[in-house]
Amino acid sequence: MSKTTIDQLFKRLENDFDVEEPSINHDKRFQKKLNENGALQLVKVGKQRRRLLKPLIGVAASFALLITFFIGSQQNQEINDLASVSPKMAETQDFFAVTIAEELSKIEKESSPETKVLIEDTMQRMQALETEYESLKNDLAVSGDDNRVIYAMISNFQNRIDLLKNALKQINTIKQFKNLNDETSTTI
Repeated sequence: MSKTTIDQLFKRLENDFDVEEPSINHDKRFQKKLNENGALQLVKVGKQRRRLLKPLIGVAASFALLITFFIGSQQNQEINDLASVSPKMAETQDFFAVTIAEELSKIEKESSPETKVLIEDTMQRMQALETEYESLKNDLAVSGDDNRVIYAMISNFQNRIDLLKNALKQINTIKQFKNLNDETSTTI
């Protein structure tokens, strides 16, 4: 609508506007009627509900944001893995993961009071290598498939396997020493 059309509309409706003012006690009478009908109480309950809902909506929105961030970070972690470089690297990673799992299960089977300290030390060193691998995954994301980072990741896997194999050798040495001591103590 143009300004002239609006001006014409106001001129035409000029005498039809309600210009009377309500009586002096109009608001008090209106409040009284609301109180009698119970409408004012409903309005107050509605305001309390709104006050209660505002913080809950904020908490729900924050929670939704955290879930979205968590899911997004999980997807980024999957992408920055050695397997994301190429299908060959995915096979290599799977091979190492299976080998490490097998070695870990062998160590768990050999667990005894005599080997407890050795196994705990090995697990701490494994955790350190896992932390290093997580750092390498971040480096891979930043460097964009840099061969040095890929080789470091493969070397990390090899170090974990070597660590587990050495632990198994030491466990076997401890078992042999224990068997030797048991034989010596029974013959004396």
